[in-house]
Amino acid sequence: MAPVFEYAPAPESRAVVDIAPSYGLFIDGEFAEAADGKVFKTVSPSTEEVLSEVAEAGEADVDRAVGAARKAFETWSALPGAERAKYLFRIARIIQERSRELAVLETLDNGKPIRETRDADLPLVAAHFFYYAGWADKLDHAGYGANPRPLGVAGQVIPWNFPLLMLAWKIAPALATGNTVVLKPAETTPLSALFFADICRQAGLPKGVVNIVTGDGRAGAALIAHPDVNKVAFTGSTAVGKEIARTVAGTRKKLTLELGGKGANIVFDDAPIDQAVEGIVSGIFFNQGQVCCAGSRLLVQESVHDELLDSLKRRLGTLRLGDPLDKNTDIGAINSAEQLARITALADQGEAEGAERWSPACELPSSGYWFAPTLFTNVTQAHTVARDEIFGPVLSVLTFRTPDEAVAKANNTPYGLSAGIWTEKGSRILSVANKLRAGVIWSNTFNKFDPTSPFGGYKESGFGREGGRHGLEAYLDV
Repeated sequence: MAPVFEYAPAPESRAVVDIAPSYGLFIDGEFAEAADGKVFKTVSPSTEEVLSEVAEAGEADVDRAVGAARKAFETWSALPGAERAKYLFRIARIIQERSRELAVLETLDNGKPIRETRDADLPLVAAHFFYYAGWADKLDHAGYGANPRPLGVAGQVIPWNFPLLMLAWKIAPALATGNTVVLKPAETTPLSALFFADICRQAGLPKGVVNIVTGDGRAGAALIAHPDVNKVAFTGSTAVGKEIARTVAGTRKKLTLELGGKGANIVFDDAPIDQAVEGIVSGIFFNQGQVCCAGSRLLVQESVHDELLDSLKRRLGTLRLGDPLDKNTDIGAINSAEQLARITALADQGEAEGAERWSPACELPSSGYWFAPTLFTNVTQAHTVARDEIFGPVLSVLTFRTPDEAVAKANNTPYGLSAGIWTEKGSRILSVANKLRAGVIWSNTFNKFDPTSPFGGYKESGFGREGGRHGLEAYLDV
């Protein structure tokens, strides 16, 4: 019998990050307190320790930030694209140079494993700035006519699941096209955006081009409703997205929304099982399932259901849950107590409705916000766990017999953000993909991102595209 080797702890050092006891708002190139002096605390999800105290922006602060962005727009938009590109290249290189520091910071503030922030988030953040730096002097050739013009001030509101990456998705194309920015990070993960403000200063970015206002949903609402904002970009929940659409309706503001999802991961009987299992695990347990495009519905062809499920359960038994700063960790902490309560309630509801719940043997840490990786089998399309976005490490398993049934079940959702197809037949991939109503479809892989590729959804998953040449359009007056 082969010996069983135990993992030794492999912690990443926190010493590379110097978190200040308090942070102000970043407006017009300077950090400043909120006008009314309000602050809130940001907490590490894995330990519940307070990391720092952060200024809470009010309407007056948002107004000041938009004013600074409006003033800076005149000179920033007048710069030749090649000059704007220099700043974006500089930001990208600084992000690379400080990537270890930023990865540790993101893991502390968000709760996701260090190997994800180090190997996925930070390389992609830098790549987006490099990519859009390359577009800054080529906008005439982007397909939107000669000399396309920027819109003005972009108000951007981002979520807590990929704080720095969502910032890059929003800020990089906005700056490349000549717009200025007021960005509101999520209340539970403000630190990496504030560190990015320091990177802007380090890169010599002109004052007012990027402004960061921290706070809760009220600060985001004030930014979206501000009359001098020309473009609104939001990533987050469908419910909030609908509210934003109502706020913007009747104005001249340009709007893009990237909202929720309930992605289908479809496994046909000729799929390579081991490869599919790895893709399933990546699709739903990456970032603890707190991913809008997560493959949270597994559709398996009946003839391979038992074989795949056995293999999947064996694989889940090898996942390591615990300290996100340990390089061995696969499953980190849930971002907040509020999100943990939502995941728990929906999982309990799935069990109450008759779906069969399974989790591997898993010891949860005594402090912090944790949820064991969970499978639901015997799931029908009527079950809540098959319909609602749980936004956690919970996978619902359904079966199908024919490709048409797989497509019908995959499309039977109000969402339309992502899907995956697993089969060795290229013709089947193309045929099924053509019938799926999803903005991003992966074949024999899942959760692969690239700055050159557009990302976005249909139906209640939002509209507009981010990334690639298509991502420029949202920030141009075309």
